[in-house]
Amino acid sequence: MIKRKSKLQIDYSLLVLTLALLAFGLVSLYSASTVDSYKNFGNTSYYIKHQLMYGAIPGLIALYILSKIDYHLWLKLMPWIVGASLLLLALVKVPGLGFSSGGATRWLHLGSITFQPAELAKLAIIFYIAAWADRKQAALNDLYFGLLPTLCVVILYAVIILWQPDLGTMLVLIGIAGVMLFAAGINWRYLFWTAVAGTLSLYALIKLEPYRARRLTAFFDPEFDPKGIGYQIKQALLAIGAGGLWGYGYGLSRQKHNYLPEVMGDSIFAVTAEELGFFRILAILALFLLLALKGYSIAKKAPDNFGKLVAFGVTTWVILQALINIGAMVNLLPLTGIPLPFFSYGSSSLLVMLAAIGILMNVSRHSMTIKRP
Repeated sequence: MIKRKSKLQIDYSLLVLTLALLAFGLVSLYSASTVDSYKNFGNTSYYIKHQLMYGAIPGLIALYILSKIDYHLWLKLMPWIVGASLLLLALVKVPGLGFSSGGATRWLHLGSITFQPAELAKLAIIFYIAAWADRKQAALNDLYFGLLPTLCVVILYAVIILWQPDLGTMLVLIGIAGVMLFAAGINWRYLFWTAVAGTLSLYALIKLEPYRARRLTAFFDPEFDPKGIGYQIKQALLAIGAGGLWGYGYGLSRQKHNYLPEVMGDSIFAVTAEELGFFRILAILALFLLLALKGYSIAKKAPDNFGKLVAFGVTTWVILQALINIGAMVNLLPLTGIPLPFFSYGSSSLLVMLAAIGILMNVSRHSMTIKRP
């Protein structure tokens, strides 16, 4: 017999894991950003202050608030969340609102605040697939009334994000959707042929853009164009290798001194490995592993199908991004420009991810109210 406790409990293990990763991330970001911060603003703390003010502090507030809001509310608000996220994605192309950097238009510039709508889109697609699977369980394996309409929504998100362009974020979003559909119980044959179609589409996208083809070539041959497209991965491997077992020491990275590109972004793992070394990096990897185990355990114990899939989606989002980022830095995957969760500079990414952890915590709090004999 299942009984419910009267009061929601806090999942302290999830909270501690999140705060530990956030602390490691902020400390690593401060070290990685000092050179660029001094060069651009005349002090060594501009970027860490910005990350705290617009990412970490609002994110922790959002985590606290959302951990107390019943996650079933998002099921009711799902159409509004999807509509708002699609609108925000499209608004980045509106002159005066969209902000461009590095040849891409991915940000909304609202006064002193810059926001990347693609981060919210990841959370929106999690809510959409979880709500769809919860409400349409009888049609899960109906190709025309179940899977195809869902795929059309995922493709719509993917096309708008690719328009910015942001291939890396598009791949993460599709990866989250694919894993969630598998968890929802979609027929494996449908998933297989969907994956085949997706792979062929990805190949076409790579062939259409020469810089993407060069990145793929550099992945298979790191010596290809060592001063151009292959430079970042070569310097990243040099940084990781130079760190050895114990690292140079905190703050003593050499590669961050204008050698390694994107030291605050997708290359932050390489800088951290150079300073901390192999054994200390294992501690960070262990935290991600423990977060994965905790998140999937929450999904397994969730009180209902919607909660299960939301927890599954949020956990997959964090771990998939970490795997892609770290895999690229050690040359196991091609470079895609995906940030490392909790570590890479980017207030939008950190804020939305902490908010998502708050939602995951609420699912856990509801599952913890159930006493099982």
